[in-house]
Amino acid sequence: MSSPDAPAIADRLGHYYQVDGTYLVGREKVREYARAVQDYHPVHRDETAAAALGYAGLVTPLTFTSIPAMTANRQLLETVVVGYETYVQTEQVFEQHRPIVEGDELTTDVELTGVRRIAGRDMFTITNTFTDAAGETVHSMHTTVVGVSSDEVDSSMTELARSLMVHDVTVLSTDGFDAEYHKTVRPDVPQRISTAGVDRTPGSLRFDDLAVGDVLPLRHARLSRGDLVNYAGVSGDGNPIHWDEPIAKAAGLPDVIAHGMLTMGLGAGFVSAWSGDPGAVTRYSVRLSQVAVVPALGGGDIEFSGKIKSLDPETRSGVVILVAKSGGRKIFGLATMNIRFS
Repeated sequence: MSSPDAPAIADRLGHYYQVDGTYLVGREKVREYARAVQDYHPVHRDETAAAALGYAGLVTPLTFTSIPAMTANRQLLETVVVGYETYVQTEQVFEQHRPIVEGDELTTDVELTGVRRIAGRDMFTITNTFTDAAGETVHSMHTTVVGVSSDEVDSSMTELARSLMVHDVTVLSTDGFDAEYHKTVRPDVPQRISTAGVDRTPGSLRFDDLAVGDVLPLRHARLSRGDLVNYAGVSGDGNPIHWDEPIAKAAGLPDVIAHGMLTMGLGAGFVSAWSGDPGAVTRYSVRLSQVAVVPALGGGDIEFSGKIKSLDPETRSGVVILVAKSGGRKIFGLATMNIRFS
């Protein structure tokens, strides 16, 4: 079938709901996730190291919120933005108002904040807002995906996926719109953005020692199929294009590919290893331009590099441009990270 009717999709812009229950950030989950994205900063593993930087517990890697978001967004993609065979992630923005630490109890909001058609493709932006037990927003996450219709993939993909997906994950419906759809919108209540830790001196590099154009040291991250399976289990993203070759090729891909969120997690760890404090990041934006292929034999390699784009003496902060390459191609079309320095 072709793409669903664009005006009908546009009518669903602003659809909002809050996930029932909360997500409790566990110590071992923080460690598991840090291992899965190869982020070896000690604040993700060692309570003493975290305390030395002023944190109340282990600090989650920047992309950790993708875990509760994975479950939270399922309802939107199964009942609101429907009629597609699958979705391809194209852009991701993380806003860290304060670092999330073990013991935080998060409430997750979901809102369809963007609907647009570009070059005949339907693109959607989903915004997740994570609120702590005090009712303050600690993280915001904006995910942009492209809807892929059934006539763009091998017709066998749906049945193949159905036989491989985890037992409680529903294969997306391509049946189009539900006549009984009811739109719910965000309540008109102002959000309270967390300011906790704003006065904390970051454990990052000294601002006075930095200059525009400074280059970050190169880092290579190796990925095996085992790494992809491990990330799928830890994150909850069990899409078989990341571990099953026939499904990946039926979806029009050259081979199994790394999760976009995994590559972003690797990139965040690369920068925090240089800067010294993962909690000093205030914004991380990535536009995905190419996939990172991970063959069964030999695996894949991602080369990370970067440089300081700008520095602001008033806020003692800066913007870093991040470059990621796999197979000689840039997999990040544009990636930037805003960091507070000491």
